[in-house]
Amino acid sequence: MATVYKLHPETPQMSRIEKIRDALRRGAVMLYPTDTVYAIGCDLNVKSAVERVRQIKLLANDKPLTFLCSSLSNISEYAQVSDTSYRLIKHLIPGPYTFLLPATKLVPRLVMNPKRKTTGIRVPDHAICQALLKALGNPIISTSAPSVGQPDAVHLSPAELFDRLDKLVDLIIDDQSAVGYQVSTILDLTENEPIVMRKGLGWDAVANWVEEEIAS
Repeated sequence: MATVYKLHPETPQMSRIEKIRDALRRGAVMLYPTDTVYAIGCDLNVKSAVERVRQIKLLANDKPLTFLCSSLSNISEYAQVSDTSYRLIKHLIPGPYTFLLPATKLVPRLVMNPKRKTTGIRVPDHAICQALLKALGNPIISTSAPSVGQPDAVHLSPAELFDRLDKLVDLIIDDQSAVGYQVSTILDLTENEPIVMRKGLGWDAVANWVEEEIAS
């Protein structure tokens, strides 16, 4: 049975954040809210935990995993960012965007796309996520929880979602909010020009930026 931590959505209690941080460092897997959907996550650097996340989502090792970073400077530690990509990312973050970028050596192989050597990175606009990232000091895996994040997903209440995943994860973070079902916009930034892989939350801001770049 998972341990449930109730956190304030805007000013999460630091004593509880620290307990969650310590559990993540020991290899815990959590169910937690983001600025898009509820996600399954763990410490990026704990291999056993990353493997468990893959098992929960039934993901093969050749399927890349997205992870959360705290800022643009944090992204640059884990990915190669061109000047054009830098301007776009700076304009959009924090927010509901996933950026596909060439990975640096700091990204574990178990996380990246093994053929393209790329990785998916997000900088969430979410107080709990940012508090966890700051406390942990390194990225957190973020993959949509089973039953959410899909076009045909059955909409569940938080209690129903927690009940479904109670025996699969070690920690559940409850911020008293509804379960989100709108996914992030995915942008492939591995080439000279951004390629839209998926239109999701925040798409209008991307379209506006592209128009402004063309106009300039």
